[in-house]
Formats: sequence, C-alpha cells, structure tokens
Amino acid sequence: MTTSPEEKVQTLAETQTKAPAEGNSWGLREWGLLVSVCAAFFLDALDNIMVGIAVPPIQADLGMTTESVQWVVSAYVLGFGGFLLLGGRMADLLGRRRMFLVGVAVFAVGSLVGGITNEGLVVIVARFVMGVGAAFTAPASLSIIVTSFAEGPQRNRALGIYTACGAVGYSTGVIVGGSLTEINWRWTFLLPVAVALIAFAGALSLVPRDAASGRRGGSFDIAGAVTVTAAMLLLVYSIVEAPTAGWTSPGTLGMFAASVVLLLAFVLIERRTAQPLLRLGLLRNGALVGASLVAAAILGTYMSFQFIGGLYLQSLRGWSPMQMALAFLPIGLLIATIAPRAGKLISRFGVRWMIFAGFVAYTASYLLFLRIDEASPYVWVILPSILLIGVAFPFSFPAANVQATTGVADSEQGLAAGVLQTGYQVGAAIVLAIVTATMAAGGEAGETTATLSGYHNGLYVVTGISVVTMLLTLVAALRASARRRVAASAAVADY
Repeated sequence: MTTSPEEKVQTLAETQTKAPAEGNSWGLREWGLLVSVCAAFFLDALDNIMVGIAVPPIQADLGMTTESVQWVVSAYVLGFGGFLLLGGRMADLLGRRRMFLVGVAVFAVGSLVGGITNEGLVVIVARFVMGVGAAFTAPASLSIIVTSFAEGPQRNRALGIYTACGAVGYSTGVIVGGSLTEINWRWTFLLPVAVALIAFAGALSLVPRDAASGRRGGSFDIAGAVTVTAAMLLLVYSIVEAPTAGWTSPGTLGMFAASVVLLLAFVLIERRTAQPLLRLGLLRNGALVGASLVAAAILGTYMSFQFIGGLYLQSLRGWSPMQMALAFLPIGLLIATIAPRAGKLISRFGVRWMIFAGFVAYTASYLLFLRIDEASPYVWVILPSILLIGVAFPFSFPAANVQATTGVADSEQGLAAGVLQTGYQVGAAIVLAIVTATMAAGGEAGETTATLSGYHNGLYVVTGISVVTMLLTLVAALRASARRRVAASAAVADY
C-alpha cells in the first residue's frame, strides 16, 4: 500500500508519541545553532515592527510624500517576495550556511545605509535591499533547522522555538520601536545592524559548514532564475500598487499579464532544462502546496487585522504609537509562551488539527473585533481579539512549517522553504490589498461613521477568508483521519 505525501505528514505527527525520540536532550552545539539561525527570524520581526512605527517620523524628517513613504514598507515586501524562490533554491545548490551568511550581511548593509542617509529614495532602496537579504535568510534558516534536527518531536520542538523567537522580536519591536522612534527614527535602522552582526558571528562559528554539493559540474539555471524572479517582482509590485492605481487600470492589468507570461515562460524553461531551478514535481506535493495556501491565509488575515487595528486605535481613537504597541503586546507574549510547547502539541494532535484549531481562534478573534465602535473599551472589546490571536498563531504557524517540510528530500528543503515563505508574503500582499480597497468603499475618510464602516468592511473580508480556511482545514483533517483509520484496518487485516 502506497502512502501519499499528505498521509505521511499526518501519520508521522500522530505516531510520534508512540516512539521515543532519539537524543531528547540538546547540547550546546544544537542550542547554539538553533539560536543563531532563529536570530534571523527575530531580526525580521523586530525590523518590520520598528520601521512600521517609524514611518511618520521618516516622512516628516525627509520631506517624503504620502505616496512615496508607503514604499518604505512596500519596498521590503517587494524585495522579500520577489527573491524568495531564488533564495530558497540557491540555499540548496550553493549551501544553506553560505546563503544564510550572505543574506544576513546584505540585510545589515541595507539597514546601515537606511539609517545614515538623508535621502528618501535611498531609504526606499535600502529597504528593498534588506528585503532581498531576508529572502535569502528566511528559506536558508528554515532549511538549516529542518536538516539539522531529526524529523519528529525534535524538529517540531525546534520549529516551535523558531516561532517563539519571531514572537520575541515582535514583542521587543513594538516597545523598542516606539521608544527609539521618540529619540530618532534612524535608530530603528541602526539597531538591526547590531543584531545582524551577532547573528552572522553566531552562524559563522556554530552552523556546520555546507557539505559538498551533489551537483558538481552542473550548470546553474540562469534563465529560470531570471524569469521567476522577474515574475515574482512584477506580481508583488502590481499587488502593492493596485489599490492606488486601480485594479482594472491598464497599468495594473498589464503588469499582471506580464507576470503571468513570465511564469509560463519559467515553466517552459524548467520543463526543458536538464538541471531546473525548480523541479516542477515538487509542486505536486499536496502537503507543501496546502501548507503554502494556509500560510497565505495566516499572514494575509493577520496583517490586515493589524493594519485595521492600528488605524482604529491611532487614527480614530487618537492613541499614541506607544499605546498601540502596548495594546498589541499580549500577542507576542502569548506566542513566546506557547510556541516552545507547540512541538508537543503537534506530535500529539497532528499538523492538520493544530492548523484547524488555530483558524478557529483566528475566526473568533476577527468576529469579536467586529464589535468596535467609536468608544469601545479595550478590556472588553479589543483585548479578547488580541488574546485569541496570541493563541492562534503558535498553533498554526509551526504546524504549517512542519507540514511543508515533512517528507521533502534534504536536497530540496531550501526550495520548499522558499515556496512556503512565498505563500506567506504573497498572501499578505494580496489580502491586505483587497482589504485596503474594500475599506475605501466605507465612505468619506473624514466622517467617523463612514470610517468605522470602512473598518468593518475590511474586517468582513478578513473574517470571510478565515472562515473559508477554517472549513477547508477541517475537511482536510477529517479526510486524513479517515485515511488513517482505513490504513490501520488494512494493516490489522494483513496481520
């Protein structure tokens, strides 16, 4: 009897409690490797939160227009989303440690330039460079963890700690970002340089050197790399610009069409080349594709929720950036508390049930937030949604990572991580763009009632996506459970 990749993921997670894990205790080397690699995820969360808080002072200090300053955030998304697939595959081909170090160094240089320049355009370019650096570190760090820790409880535990490090970065970012911004926005760029140097030094000494490539003498798929990177850059750019330019404008439709043409060209190149950048058969891995779609829903709905929540608290309620940061702080604290224990939960209940449970909490959070009005009390209206997000994220995020990487050959772990990370980033860009366009239908921005209506419109979209994802993950969990029962019955009958 053959087993599909989807069944393998669920069966492994469900049966791991029956077999003792080998090497339950980690030594200094394992902990050092994990902390060094997790520092990149910490840095990404820290930087995004801090720079997001610093956008208004950057605009005021450098005299940037509203249209240009939004690219301080969007340029990072463009660089990150555009180069993820290339970064993931290069980690497999050229070495995960090597690409991790290169990515961290590029990130540090971009952050340093952004912190010392007096030109708005240079800040935008620096943020793009930082996004490119993150596009190399994200898949490399995840694949280093996956290939360094045995599949099962140990890997689940490591991925839970990986999530917790991101939460610590988030929690630190909202407080440190608010504090540094009040001193000078430049420190939100300069502090990550120090963190990047620490991550670089730790990885240089603690992450094992890359083994010799199994593809000696092969040629690098330059044509595939160029077409897929150009396609992703155009796709992310068109999504980011669509709310401003118009979804049906000739420019937007033209960019979408060009990205589709480039993706089709990439597929043709990969089918004909002897050593493709992306083995198309990997996309027939249902577990990986499903995890990537879940990732898109996770980050897409959460980033949109955070966007609406930030506007509601600061623009409508008049809260300061520090007050808003403290309002969202429980999310990071809960993730940091629960995520290290997520590995045990995944091993006990399985990835699909953990993802479903996460989306039950997401959906409840978004539904409760729909109660906001002109004077909603924080404790009774806002805090419950914040707490539910803090539970949902450590349930769903590590489980999606486990599902995406289980059963994938070590030689393709970087690419699998790149596909998963692309799901996160493109999903966030698409959902946020749709939510932003929906909010604009609420009415005139200056009217409180119309503004609230726009927030509610955006929340309806977020909640709808969460409900659909919750139902689909429930169906997937039930089908996997049914397949396991059939397989168990067949095994008993054969015996």
